[in-house]
Parts: sequence; structure tokens; C-alpha cells
Amino acid sequence: MLSIALIAAALGLSNFAASIALGLAGVDNRLRRDIAVIFGLFEAAMPLIGLMLGRRVADTLGAGSSRVGGGLLIVTGVYAFVQARRPDGVLRAPRRRGALILTGAALSLDNLVVGVALGATKVPVVLAATLIAVVSVALSLVGLEVGARLGHSIERRSGELGALVLVLVGAAIAAGFM
Repeated sequence: MLSIALIAAALGLSNFAASIALGLAGVDNRLRRDIAVIFGLFEAAMPLIGLMLGRRVADTLGAGSSRVGGGLLIVTGVYAFVQARRPDGVLRAPRRRGALILTGAALSLDNLVVGVALGATKVPVVLAATLIAVVSVALSLVGLEVGARLGHSIERRSGELGALVLVLVGAAIAAGFM
């Protein structure tokens, strides 16, 4: 359960970072609602799909599935860290639903990979997907408000922090600590 909570927080931090960038451009109540709904749907659906795929992988790999799952989390975390450090990684605020859907899909691709990793470790599917979605939506809404108030410096650091948590949890799972 602790690993699911840490992963949900790490994944939610990417939405937090993106929402800060969106908040910088200013959001009204309609856009705030659209962001919460669209990000929430993708954040729940992608790990659910990944979890189901991961279960199949786990059955095939047997005892080695924890190492594979942990390795996938490490790779995802390293990739997320590199992306957070890119100077051109600043997200511009989309104003149309189509652009928000593409943003939500792009932000949730890591959730798909993480879902596969978690599925390989046999965590409860519905609990994991629900927790990831709830945390992501909450952090998205908080990020919108933070973005409107604080600016770019927090956006960059939250992406790096989320990536670091993914690497650490992945290493703990691969080593058999979680």
C-alpha cells in the first residue's frame, strides 16, 4: 500500500507541474473543471490498462516480475527526470478541449508504464487506479492555484521530485523491499 501511495504521489507531481504551467496563463472555472475531468480520466484509465497488461506479464515472468516492474519504474523515473530538466519543457496552457485531451494523454503515458510495472507486482488493480486518479486530480487542482500565484520555479522542481520518487520506489520494488 505504501508503494502505491508513493507512486500515486510521484505520478501526480507531473500533473502538478503541468497544472502550474497552465495556472500561469490563468484559468477560469470551466477550464479548471475540464482539466480535472480530462486529467482524472486519463490518470485512472492508463494505469488500469497498464495494470491489466502487467498482470499478464507477471504470469509469464513469474518470480522475476518484481525486478522487471521495479526496472520499469526506474526507467520511467529517469526519463521523467530528464524531461523535467529540459529547458524547453515548459507547457503552454491549452484553451480548447482537444488540446487538453492531448495534454492529458501525454501526461498519462508514464501512468501506462507504471501500471504495467505495478501489475507485474500484483497490487490491487482498482485500488491502485483509483488512488492514482484521485491524487493526480487533487495535485492538478492545487497546481493550477500554485501556478496562478508562484510561477515557474516550483513547476520545474515538482517534476524532478516526482521522477526521483519513481526511481526510489522502483529500486525498492526491484530489491524486494516493497
